[in-house]
Amino acid sequence: MLVGYARVSTVGQSLDIQEETLRAAGCEKIFAEKRSGASQQDRKALEEALEFVRDGDALVVTRLDRLARSVMDLRNIVDRLDAKDAGFTCLQQGAIDTTRSDGKLLLNILASFAEFELDIRKERQMEGIAKAKAAGKYKGRPASIDASKVQQLKAEGMGASEIAREMGIGRASVYRALEGSAK
Repeated sequence: MLVGYARVSTVGQSLDIQEETLRAAGCEKIFAEKRSGASQQDRKALEEALEFVRDGDALVVTRLDRLARSVMDLRNIVDRLDAKDAGFTCLQQGAIDTTRSDGKLLLNILASFAEFELDIRKERQMEGIAKAKAAGKYKGRPASIDASKVQQLKAEGMGASEIAREMGIGRASVYRALEGSAK
């Protein structure tokens, strides 16, 4: 059985093209999610796909960077598939077939490039932030919650649920703001 995995990094992006491509390739089951691919952690659909594949199945992705952005994560995923006697196929990098030696080699080479690309992107971002800080234009990420407002509303006798409704935030955020101000 071909098992598809689709991923985009942000909620605003669409999975439609990847899912259509995976269906056209013959995937009978598709797992999809909107999560960052920088790490394998907290990717529930990927974990479900890896649990779902069985002996003789193949996990299919449209592009290698949809699966992993580091060589270590990619190796861990492929090793898990190997342990289940399941294969891996990447549609846009069609020579990747982990049942063959040359496919394994190409997989590792391309994974190295994906990791390199991620590192370069992070370096450029940090350079941009440093430049903006030096110019006095970067003050970091603004606090999303006004903790003093939360404290004020609490002092006025409002409960956490009321404060959350008033401020348009989650109740857990109210508790975190109250906890943070107590320190």
